[in-house]
Amino acid sequence: MELRHLEYFVAVAAERSFTRAANRLHVVQSAVSAAISSLERELGSTLFERSAQRVDLTEAGEALLPQARATLDAAQAARD
Repeated sequence: MELRHLEYFVAVAAERSFTRAANRLHVVQSAVSAAISSLERELGSTLFERSAQRVDLTEAGEALLPQARATLDAAQAARD
């Protein structure tokens, strides 16, 4: 599991949009989509319910979100 994947996951969860998350992260939307797909394959679970108008966390996504934030915070603390 890569920290970058968790960073992208947290951004999509916050923005509720792959496009807005990509803009926030200053990357192309396809990179965000690919990272989320890779994370979902690795975990064996869908993290987002996607529709044309919305992106919502699944139960698995809701469970992962606080852990992902804690992991990113710990990585930042280690860098500091």
